[in-house]
Amino acid sequence: MKTLRLILGDQLNHDHSWFDETNSNVLFVMMEVRQETDYAPHHIQKVVGFFSAMRTFAEEMSSKGFRFQYIHLNDEHNKQSIPENLSQIIKKEQIEHFEYQLPDEYRLDEQLQEFCKQLDISWNAVDSEHFYSTRDELSEFFEGKKTYLMESFYRHMRKKHDVMMEGSKPVTGQWNYDKSNRKKLPQSVTIPDRNSRTHDVSSIERLIIESEVKTIGKIDAANFHWPVSRREALADLNIFCKRYLKGFGDYQDAMTERTAFGFHSLLSFAMNVKLISPKEVVDTVVKHWEENKEEINISSVEGFVRQIIGWREFMRGVYWAKMPDYAELNELDHSNKLPSWFWDGQTKMNCLHHAINQSLENAYAHHIQRLMITGNFALLVMVDPSEVDEWYLGIYIDAIEWVEITNTRGMSQFADGGIVGTKPYVSSSNYIHKMSDYCEKCHYSQTKKVGENACPFNSLYWNFYDQHRKQFEKNPRIGMMYRTWDRMDADKRAAILKQADYYLKNINEI
Repeated sequence: MKTLRLILGDQLNHDHSWFDETNSNVLFVMMEVRQETDYAPHHIQKVVGFFSAMRTFAEEMSSKGFRFQYIHLNDEHNKQSIPENLSQIIKKEQIEHFEYQLPDEYRLDEQLQEFCKQLDISWNAVDSEHFYSTRDELSEFFEGKKTYLMESFYRHMRKKHDVMMEGSKPVTGQWNYDKSNRKKLPQSVTIPDRNSRTHDVSSIERLIIESEVKTIGKIDAANFHWPVSRREALADLNIFCKRYLKGFGDYQDAMTERTAFGFHSLLSFAMNVKLISPKEVVDTVVKHWEENKEEINISSVEGFVRQIIGWREFMRGVYWAKMPDYAELNELDHSNKLPSWFWDGQTKMNCLHHAINQSLENAYAHHIQRLMITGNFALLVMVDPSEVDEWYLGIYIDAIEWVEITNTRGMSQFADGGIVGTKPYVSSSNYIHKMSDYCEKCHYSQTKKVGENACPFNSLYWNFYDQHRKQFEKNPRIGMMYRTWDRMDADKRAAILKQADYYLKNINEI
């Protein structure tokens, strides 16, 4: 039976059962389409990274004997739509059966289901064979619960998959070492140099420019460093274990102008396009720790494992449990515009200047920069969560909706009303000063709440709580903030709110 199998750009799984054996009757198709480049303004490195990884995957699988049809962005007969391209191939190749792997994005899942309903040939959808959990596992685990607690699901996953366990208990008897993962990076700590591997992706960059695809950010096309093959992803995993895992636990939350990457693994892009699986990443890291326990503290390996088997699987579960309604949630009714300098980094606030410019330069920021710098500020100035979603989805090379929107609209912006997080993640400049060196060279004074050069985070922080007292006053994790606010002199509170109002009205100039 002549079969057509679709592989999406984030389904580059070499170990999928589709590739257990070759079959001359099976044709695989991959495609670069405007449908995917244009639904958000993506970082140029993100588009280049996807196209380069997709092409490498198709070439490698073709060399193993699998039949591939690869549609380039500028191919004459490219309809720039997944369904239209599929219909064209089915007709031309006289396909008798169609198959696809379940997409990880709701919009593509809906699109392919609708497409298959119109087919007059048989079809089938199969699992992508990548994640630890199924689409529905989290919703079944939390059935009947209003909020989802990541820690509970994390422990469930550890037990189920026997990760760092001794029988039914965690190794060392402690599940979570989060409190050990919050250290500022001292000047005395040296961060090992990063991999010098580069690719020349100039031809793909030219294709994107000539096709007039709208992108953001910068690229050095002659020295593209992100992994675009499984071999490179595995090499990066090995490098992380040997060079960076030791320091990851202590400094995973630290922020500094000295480095863009710190001790982070930089494996998220390779994982999210499925060049490498979460299980092999976790197994490799745990094995390396077990062989080097004298050098590597358990807080490093547990903190890393929690990010993957905990947060990553948890966020995907929330996504499939709550979509499509989740994408419309706006619990705090925020409607302000995203500051214009989010797109160019031209702000006098050093923390935001650095985090945004780093993202424009590298298509990357680590989780605390995303949550407590850009996300924190967007929440304090009450930006429409849809605008925040679009920015986060576009600017990071690893951003795919299933993992982006739950982190952004849920964890970062509290637009889901507490499904993901039990409180909003906002802070004044105190947290930023504690966890970074950003405040030292800033135009604004970290210690000032009002007056000339007062740090905007300080007045906006109190203004946020004042504006949302009805929603948060009874939250047990926040009540102390209101008691502190109420104890302030009335004139002081008025001055803080006036300062915040000034910044909100002049948001594009601060």
